[in-house]
Amino acid sequence: MLRNSFKGAASAAPFFPTLLDQMPNAIVVFEAKNQQLVYVNPAAETALDLSRKSLEGQSVHDLFSDNGALNDMISEVKKGHVFAQRQEMVLHSLPGSIHQDSIPAHVVIAALDDPDLIMMEWFPIDQQLRSERDERVTQQVEANKQLMRNLAHEIKNPLGGIRGAAQLLEFELPEKGLREYTQVIIKESDRLQTLVDRLLAPHRKAHVIEAFNVHEALERVRSLVLAEFPKGLKIVRNYDTSLPDLMGDREQLIQAVLNIVHNAAQALSEEINQGIAQIELKTRVTRSVTIAKKRYKLAMDLHVIDNGPGIPEEIIERIFFPLVSGREGGSGLGLTLAQTFVQQHQGFIACESRPGRTDFHIQIPYRRQEKTS
Repeated sequence: MLRNSFKGAASAAPFFPTLLDQMPNAIVVFEAKNQQLVYVNPAAETALDLSRKSLEGQSVHDLFSDNGALNDMISEVKKGHVFAQRQEMVLHSLPGSIHQDSIPAHVVIAALDDPDLIMMEWFPIDQQLRSERDERVTQQVEANKQLMRNLAHEIKNPLGGIRGAAQLLEFELPEKGLREYTQVIIKESDRLQTLVDRLLAPHRKAHVIEAFNVHEALERVRSLVLAEFPKGLKIVRNYDTSLPDLMGDREQLIQAVLNIVHNAAQALSEEINQGIAQIELKTRVTRSVTIAKKRYKLAMDLHVIDNGPGIPEEIIERIFFPLVSGREGGSGLGLTLAQTFVQQHQGFIACESRPGRTDFHIQIPYRRQEKTS
């Protein structure tokens, strides 16, 4: 294991696993002579989407494309000209990693007490901006949802009165032909009642908290969607089978993921006709995460990735708002309900989209089961 491969650093070796494992930023330690990795913290594993074992034998230069600025920083620290250097630069991930986009990052190269070792730390420079943006969006979405719930309650009672009056009127009408009009009133009232019920549904049903296997829940989603789209759609499993059981409401998670996958399948209509539609269900474990300003040691990472046309740019920032839909005839509630379910589990949901790739990212922290008296 990398964490046990320190040589000539007896005093430093115990320090890294205990302290650096808890750091939220990605950190690697490498030998000054040949830049071979001797330690990778969990945050770096997550950032690179590679395990410690797969990184054994790699050098720090193998992690990123050729980068002259990074080489110069390492050289200056190695020669002892400076103790540490920090600089903003663009990092490119190891070829073959899922994260192949350019990452603008703040990079720190620092010497350690052991002259044979050098440490590299990096974090995306937009991390803080993204966190602040996500917090603003969450607050705005919650305000909108509260407004919609209040509006739904206000609509519910008069809507029942309208339907009841239409039924009574139908019995009094002398001509059967006129009943077509009362049927329109009754059917439209029922449709609005269904919409109101969907707006209020997440807050009516009590949580059923239990330990459950995430992949069994995802397999149920997969089977439901493939039953509706049996031809032209491929749902790829990319599971980390080492995931521990999650504490939460199994049915709510199924519904949340089903809403996302079903939306993706509907958006892939042209790709399905061509037989090239694909949705990927990817699970991973993430360590040392912050969600809504609260730290968690461990969280489940779930990505729903499709190769569809992408979400229109004009609504991408509002897709979790109630009644916002990019599809004609859509209710605009599926993603709102998915977000509500995820937030009720202290998690978060986000989306990145461009033509050919839309990625819905769900992160739910692992929590200990609450004791009941």
